Amino acid sequence: MTKIQKIGIIGAGIVGLSHAWSAAKRGHSVTVFERSSKAYGASIRNFGMVWPIGLPHGKLYQTGLESRELWLELQKNAGIWINPCGSLHLAHEKDEWEVLQEFASLAPTLGYKCNLLNKNDIIKKSKSTNTTNLYGALWSPTELCIDSPNAINTIPLWLEQTYNVKFFFDSTITNVKHPEIQLSTGEKVPFDQIFICTGHDFKTLFPIVYQASEIKQCKLQMIKIGPQPKEWLLGPHIAGGLTIRHYKNFQACRSQIKVKERYASKSPKFDKFGIHVMASQNQSGDVITGDSHDYDHPNDPFNNEEIDNLIIQELKKLVTLPNNEIKNRWNGIYAKHQDLIQFINNPENGVTIVNSTSGLGMTMSFGLAEAYWRGDIITKNQEG
Repeated sequence: MTKIQKIGIIGAGIVGLSHAWSAAKRGHSVTVFERSSKAYGASIRNFGMVWPIGLPHGKLYQTGLESRELWLELQKNAGIWINPCGSLHLAHEKDEWEVLQEFASLAPTLGYKCNLLNKNDIIKKSKSTNTTNLYGALWSPTELCIDSPNAINTIPLWLEQTYNVKFFFDSTITNVKHPEIQLSTGEKVPFDQIFICTGHDFKTLFPIVYQASEIKQCKLQMIKIGPQPKEWLLGPHIAGGLTIRHYKNFQACRSQIKVKERYASKSPKFDKFGIHVMASQNQSGDVITGDSHDYDHPNDPFNNEEIDNLIIQELKKLVTLPNNEIKNRWNGIYAKHQDLIQFINNPENGVTIVNSTSGLGMTMSFGLAEAYWRGDIITKNQEG
């Protein structure tokens, strides 16, 4: 796309906003449609983590770091609250510590910025850490904390003011046939390029494409605890053994299999429910933790209390909170693909479906959108 074009984007979640920003900064005329009064999907139902450390080394990790820089640009220019808190992976088991040691030894070659900490240094980073049976931790400075609902609501205002991006909320799209988008009112609006950024809901507009996509819906459960006392800070994002077994960056470590095998044999319910536990602290002082992964019953509206109890059990292994009162519980649904970091499809000329399919939308979307608009389409969910 070399000439100035009219770009229509359906969906005001993080993927839609990322493409709106990338297109607008290149001089295109951008209009975004959102069926609700504001985005209520996966983009606001997460930890609020930008998590480059969890990405496979190579191109995906570098794209995650680019996203990080774009978030910091938004903080500076749009006034979005961001805490560049970094992250701690805590090792409370010997096999977890083996993985962290192996990863730290590989990190310089793989391009990661991280180092090991002993117990005293961990306490300096986060006084909330549960030091019982603590072997050590992996410190990474690259992670950010974002208040996702606040950010997703603020970005449209900034895009309007800065780039004259037009937003139409409470606007349901019923049909897309290039060059036109048809609204539920019957109005048809023409565009040179149309982007469908509606998560798994793109199946409403393109059911045949969705059926052939191999995308699954994933339901997750989340918990908000607090608020904590004003003087108390979690500090870095906190993760532990379940995260060490979960994220693809640790697949570079031969010792990771020991952690996976231990959980499978001694704590099989964490695998049964796809639970991996992390913690972040938003600007209100609340601690957000979770989550689980249910691919079999994603549309079940009821949360499983057993899952919440397992999450809280593992969280207490990692940190000690002044206030343990649960403030909110919720679930979210996002699209997942076994092999793709994002799903991109062109059902017809001038129409592009873009879908984050990795559970890393907040971490990756800005970088992936920039790559797309540079002509570098990244889809693979592995290194390279």
